[in-house]
Amino acid sequence: MKNISTRHLVSATGLALLMAVSPAFSQQSTAPSAESVQKAANENEPLVAPESPARKAQVMPESFADLVEQVSPAVVNITTSSTVSSPLAGGPQLPEGSPFSDLFREFGFPGFPQGPDGQPGNRERRSNALGSGFVVSADGLIVTNNHVIEGADEIEIEFYSGETLPAKVVGHDDKTDVAVLKVDSPDALPFVKFGDSDRARVGDWVLALGNPLGQGFSASTGIVSARNRALSGTYDDFIQTDAAINRGNSGGPLFNMDGEVIGVNTAILSPNGGSIGIGFSMASNVVSKVVMQLEEFGETRRGWLGVKIQPVTEDIADSLGLADAKGAMVTDVPVGPAADAGMKAGDVITSFAGGEVKDPRDLVRRVADAPVGEAVDVVVQRDGKPVEMKITLGRREVAEGNASAAGPDETKQNASEVMGMTLLPMSPEIAGELGLASDATGLVVQSVDPDGSAAEKGLAPGDVITEAGQRPVGSREDLESRIKEAREAGRKSVLLMVRRAGEPRFVALPVT
Repeated sequence: MKNISTRHLVSATGLALLMAVSPAFSQQSTAPSAESVQKAANENEPLVAPESPARKAQVMPESFADLVEQVSPAVVNITTSSTVSSPLAGGPQLPEGSPFSDLFREFGFPGFPQGPDGQPGNRERRSNALGSGFVVSADGLIVTNNHVIEGADEIEIEFYSGETLPAKVVGHDDKTDVAVLKVDSPDALPFVKFGDSDRARVGDWVLALGNPLGQGFSASTGIVSARNRALSGTYDDFIQTDAAINRGNSGGPLFNMDGEVIGVNTAILSPNGGSIGIGFSMASNVVSKVVMQLEEFGETRRGWLGVKIQPVTEDIADSLGLADAKGAMVTDVPVGPAADAGMKAGDVITSFAGGEVKDPRDLVRRVADAPVGEAVDVVVQRDGKPVEMKITLGRREVAEGNASAAGPDETKQNASEVMGMTLLPMSPEIAGELGLASDATGLVVQSVDPDGSAAEKGLAPGDVITEAGQRPVGSREDLESRIKEAREAGRKSVLLMVRRAGEPRFVALPVT
């Protein structure tokens, strides 16, 4: 549970069964049979809402039962287990150096601290947590929230049929709180598809399914209360709904009346931890892109422009002679793709990749969605005139030092261990992800031994070593040659030139 001032933003890990509806259209039951559900899975077809007059008219049906029965086989309950440490209960409080301390410790006084320095010891115990999710492919891909599975060493999936299967993590993204799991099933699994969350309108009916408070499968209905809500994340795009969402619903799907997933239930706003009709589901148009990248790469690969920005207010627009208070004003341009293209502080970015930039939030999302390493057209307003630029985007995760600059296959084949670091020779592809020129040279840091001298000196994944011993290096052999020369000269360290996000600095690493 997360605090927002005096209220609580609670992880939504379930949904209570609330179906207080009044009839608008009468309809006959069209509940799917087990055979038809399995047939759809075998033919790689997603489950969709049954045809009905209410669905065609987009109004509240007499009952949501047909929709629930149609899509529920693709909704799952998730149980996670992890090992956590908790302090043992403290014993009697004795003065420091008391002769009784050794006596009680030696003979095991019940509850007496057994840890170092007389502090209470820790004991390990197993902790279980519950959440929800949904199947998005017949071969067993499952989407849920990252916070549902974070830190888990065992994950078990319970299907609507009651069958259980172990799951492994394919990838996760803490910025959008999305995780992708995989189960191995002998049979094709029923699954659902993502809809277009941008088409959802305030007032549209929605259906939420999940496992609230560990009570098992449950459904609740409501409407889209608001769109484009931002809570605390850079890429937030939440659908607000009054459908009942509670603990245990996290990771569960939010359906439209066509049976398409338009959101992933993530959080609620509450003064007491329970649903008060203010729930938030991450929009499917955000989630689906993350899922595709996690499935393909096991991690996200977001574009990086390399600027700091702020909103364009009415006053700023007037002072710059802009017709509208739109766009994103550049406040700083550190070394990176934008700086290489000539962008300056004070520019107002008005167009990105051929589309108008509404505000900084809009720009951040569109840059993140843009392909890494590809050139995009950007237009800025400078001195009252438009200036066109072509900028080759870097990769945000690499620029922030949170990801590998190369795919797992490339790393495995070309990476080498030197001085407590895993290094990879620079390539045009890696240079593009880092926002560097295609002819850039050097050794890219893939990982750093946390107990080594490189970590102690502050080196991190994404750093680029361009010189050693004040001479360029482009391969492991170059670096090892400089290390050998330093040793033969009787020096205790070798001087490295290290660049991070384009900023250079010298680091001396020991060679003995």
